[in-house]
Amino acid sequence: MATETVKSTKASAKSKSAAKAQAGETEGVKAAPAAAAKKTAKAKTVEVAANAPSYAEIAQLAERYWAERGWQDGYAEQDWMRAERELMGASS
Repeated sequence: MATETVKSTKASAKSKSAAKAQAGETEGVKAAPAAAAKKTAKAKTVEVAANAPSYAEIAQLAERYWAERGWQDGYAEQDWMRAERELMGASS
């Protein structure tokens, strides 16, 4: 299974202090949970299914749906979502 790493952005020290002050936290009272959350927020891993349909496969099926409607405009997003659903269901 392929994985993709997504890095989160860090908040500045000034904004962190302001958030603590607004929440009414004092130094050391909630340091342990905040430190644990900070470690887990550094890098998150998103799993992508290896058998997920490609962009080209979805586009091809969506175009077929468009053709079946007689090339009528205004339904591109619905065609895309329908094609994606159908291909994801077929690959499961």
